[in-house]
Amino acid sequence: MVEQGNTQSRPHIAVLYGGVSAEREISLLSGSAVLNAFKQIDVETIAVDVDDKQKFLQQVQDIAAQQVDKVFIALHGGEGEDGTVQAVLDMAGLPYTGSGVLASAMALDKLRSKQVWQTLNLPMPAFLMLAKDTDWQQVKETLGTKVIVKPAREGSSLGMSVAQDEESFRRACETAAQYQGDIVIEQWVEGSEYTVSIIGKQALPIIKLETDNSFYDFDAKYRSDETRYICPCGLTEQEETDMQQLGLQAFHALGCSGWGRVDFMRSVDGENFILEVNTVPGLTSHSLVPMAAKAVGADFPQMLQMILDA
Repeated sequence: MVEQGNTQSRPHIAVLYGGVSAEREISLLSGSAVLNAFKQIDVETIAVDVDDKQKFLQQVQDIAAQQVDKVFIALHGGEGEDGTVQAVLDMAGLPYTGSGVLASAMALDKLRSKQVWQTLNLPMPAFLMLAKDTDWQQVKETLGTKVIVKPAREGSSLGMSVAQDEESFRRACETAAQYQGDIVIEQWVEGSEYTVSIIGKQALPIIKLETDNSFYDFDAKYRSDETRYICPCGLTEQEETDMQQLGLQAFHALGCSGWGRVDFMRSVDGENFILEVNTVPGLTSHSLVPMAAKAVGADFPQMLQMILDA
């Protein structure tokens, strides 16, 4: 479905949102927020709900025919972040926001991301890939008595569970197996979660995340009004600089560009651990990149312009 955003001579920005991944609900919210913000600053738009993979090639042809200047990708997970959409836009000669094909594919896959960072000796939690013969005893001996089980190719904490014994590990694996791709078992890091937002070559002020849930899960991210977002984050100036630089290293190691977000755990003894890179972070009322941009004086429309400029 392609809808005309206004009636001026031609659209400048096509906003892709919705999608068919498990994160469709969040992408619809992100896309609506982006479209509303562009209206506030009189940017011409067309809204493109990518709700059917079979129709997408035709939608791209329609976008190209309307001679848009750029495509703003607000698709989360699935084809929106795995490089597929980016490849189609490349073939159509349409410039778009965010990372390219290979970097998008690498960043969405938590296992491949970790393997890249491992070769560069970047700090991250110890991990295993779930195999047919993986049992709790092996996990416990390798990673410790508390782990987090994750689908390798999902975002928004979908399918993630904490395991502390054989039964909870079995349930966590069953939950993660509902999603496509490999399953990663990751050492639990006792400490606090932080996030580094990146636009262009700039790392924005860090946000510390606090939740009463067992971890920063889907509910804490998008539904709860009890999640605390702390900015300034409470680190010293040097500690914040160190984490920002590590975030930029992790981001660029995967070939990412444009904008994105790098998530961290910081252990109780002050060690930083990279969790993952998001190449199309959420843009909802609970989202983190807009909060970080606000900390440097950029409101939501100004942040979108920064992303377009990047």
